[in-house]
Amino acid sequence: MEAQQAHAIQASGHVAEVDTQLQPAQAELGRLEAEQQIIETQERIARQRLHEAEAHHNSAVLEAGRREDELNNLHGKIDEDLGLVELDMTEVTGPMPLPLKPIVEELPIVHELPEGIETEIQRRKAQLHRIGPISPEVQQEFKETQERYGFLTTQNEDLQKAIESLNHVIAELDELMRTSFVETFKAIAAEFKNTFARLFGGGTAKIVLTDPDNITTTGIDIVARPPGKRQQGLALLSGGERSLAAAALLFAILKVRPTPFCFLDEVDAALDEANVGRFRDMLKELSTGTQFVIITHNRGTVEAADTIYGITMGTDNASLALSLKLEGETISASA
Repeated sequence: MEAQQAHAIQASGHVAEVDTQLQPAQAELGRLEAEQQIIETQERIARQRLHEAEAHHNSAVLEAGRREDELNNLHGKIDEDLGLVELDMTEVTGPMPLPLKPIVEELPIVHELPEGIETEIQRRKAQLHRIGPISPEVQQEFKETQERYGFLTTQNEDLQKAIESLNHVIAELDELMRTSFVETFKAIAAEFKNTFARLFGGGTAKIVLTDPDNITTTGIDIVARPPGKRQQGLALLSGGERSLAAAALLFAILKVRPTPFCFLDEVDAALDEANVGRFRDMLKELSTGTQFVIITHNRGTVEAADTIYGITMGTDNASLALSLKLEGETISASA
C-alpha cells in the first residue's frame, strides 16, 4: 500500500512537472494562433484589394480601348470635315508618319467649344452638301467671278457717284425752280391785280398759294371781288366773271413772261358788250409783243383783228376757207 502511495506521489510530481513545462508551450501556441488569425485577416484583405485592383485594371483597359476608338473616330471626322490637318503626335505610339507640312493645315488649339458650335457645324455641312463635289474648274470660275465682281463693284461705285451728282444737280434745280417760281408768282400776282381791275372796270383780286410751305407741290387759288360784290372764290363767280378772271390771269402772265404766239379759243363767249370792249383793248395793248390767234364769234373781238380767217359753205356744198384784212379787200379764198 505504501508502495502504491509512493508511486502515486511520484506520478503526481511528474504530472506537475509536465504541467509546468506545458504551460509555456500552451501560451506560445495561443500567441501563434492569434498571430495566425491576424495573418489570415491580412491575407483576406490583401486578396480583396487584389481583386479590386484587377477589376480597376480591366475597367481601365476597356476605357482605354473605348477612348482610342473615339479618338480614331474623331480623326476620321476631322479628315472628313476639314481635310488633312496637323495633329499632335507626342502621345502617339508606333512609327511616326511622314511629314506632310506642305499639304496639311494646322488647326488652332481650342480649350472650350463656343456656344452653338454644333448647330453651326450642321449648317456648314448642309451648305457643303448643297455645294456638292469640288469641280477641278472651280478655281478658274472663282477667278472669273472675282474679276466680274471687281468690275461690277467699280461700275456700282461709278453709278453711286453719278447718282450723288444727279441728286446734287436736282437739288440745285429744285432750288432754282423754287426761287424762279416765287419771283414769277409775285410778279404775276402784282400784275393780276391790275389786269383784273382793268377788265372788270374795278374790283380787286389776288392769287394765293394753297400750300406756301411746299412750293414744288402747291396749288394756286384765285380770290376775286368783282365790283359791287363780296370777295369769293373763283368757283362762286358767274360764267362770264370766271372767263374774264381767267383772261385777266392770262394777260398778267403774258405781261410778266410774254410769248411770241398766244391761241385763245372762244374765251369771250360769255362776256357782255362792256367787258368785250375792255377785253379787246387789252388784246390790242398786248399785241405789240405777242401775236394772238383767236377763235371767236363775238363781233366786238373781231373788230380788233388785223386779219380774219373764216369757214363758210360754198355753192358746191364744200367748206370754203376765207381770209381777209379788215382795212383791205379779200386776200385769198380756197376750197
